[in-house]
Amino acid sequence: MAEELVVATKNQGKLREIRGLLAGLDVTVTSLADYADAPDIVEDGDSFRANALIKARLIAAHTGKLTMGEDSGLEVEALDNRPGIYSARFAGEQCDDEDNNRKLLEELRGIPEERRGARYRCCIALVKREDIIAEVSGQCAGRISTEARGTNGFGYDPYFLIPEYGKTFGELDPSVKARISHRANALRALQEVLQEYFPAAK
Repeated sequence: MAEELVVATKNQGKLREIRGLLAGLDVTVTSLADYADAPDIVEDGDSFRANALIKARLIAAHTGKLTMGEDSGLEVEALDNRPGIYSARFAGEQCDDEDNNRKLLEELRGIPEERRGARYRCCIALVKREDIIAEVSGQCAGRISTEARGTNGFGYDPYFLIPEYGKTFGELDPSVKARISHRANALRALQEVLQEYFPAAK
């Protein structure tokens, strides 16, 4: 039976991507959806790294299992790297992706294309019981388009344009995104550690 890795998230889009990126390993990826009694996570860190550690430590202590805490978001140069760690709640605590994207476009109104540079950032912490096994990060540079393009992905993906492909994450084939995304780059940096715990699937 495959070993378990708990991903400390309720975000089904993130979970789907992580499962896809770890598909070559003999691992059962679970999430907070599988632990109804898990404590609420208060993401009050001042960085992606801090929030990833908060998630991983809390859920590892609760489950006793190897736990991945992941925090990621969008940094836009013209907005002084906002929304940053507030990416998921940019438009308010009860907002959804549509609300966040609307606020992003409003704040970038009138900003020319050459000043709409942005990057997705991802930090991952791997914790078992009280031990920090690894911390890694990854990023992906792009630009914010003026209109939604494509229906793949989630969050800001329909507006996050990759210039070398001429497509947004919403338009790119998921297999391409799985090679170049911030989350893919972070997990690639974590690959050697994960392979120690989870051998390649047969």
